[in-house]
Amino acid sequence: MLAHVVAQTTSGDAPPFDIFSLLLPLALAFLIFTMFRRQRKTQQQVKEMRTQMEPGTEVMTQFGLYGTIVSIDQENNKAVLELSPGNTATVHTQALSKVVTQEPTVAHDADATADRGDLDAYDGAAVPDDASSLDRTPTAGSTAAGTPGAVSGVETPEETLERLDREQSTRENRDARDARDPKVNPDN
Repeated sequence: MLAHVVAQTTSGDAPPFDIFSLLLPLALAFLIFTMFRRQRKTQQQVKEMRTQMEPGTEVMTQFGLYGTIVSIDQENNKAVLELSPGNTATVHTQALSKVVTQEPTVAHDADATADRGDLDAYDGAAVPDDASSLDRTPTAGSTAAGTPGAVSGVETPEETLERLDREQSTRENRDARDARDPKVNPDN
């Protein structure tokens, strides 16, 4: 085949110069150049990130696990991360994908005074851990909390216990009824 190509070039019957025959190798060379450039840039970023990774640095792994580096063994490509106090995990150093940088919070004077104003407005009252002690206002035609005879709009602890017992028995009756009726509960 090489002899055929050489024979064509020497015979003088060569086809005229075509711009597309030159364009294809140039496009290929450009693609190869950009591919190697991107790879070199990525390698430089990884190398820079690896220099930042030292014990005490907070990092994120490729699978989204955050931790603080306790130790790095470059020879065996292992890093020990502290996930929470007392909990460590050993990962491959290539799994460390990002150094997490904590941006310092700048407290503005206006924000500090607004927060202080909120603290001054706090009267020291205990915050209830349930909704039973919240003030309830009755709607038209009903009494407070739906209990007969309640006028003040505040439910007493005894009324709260009675209401919770009623709701519990209603739930138990409904569950027992649903368990017997296969149309209501198709899982049984």
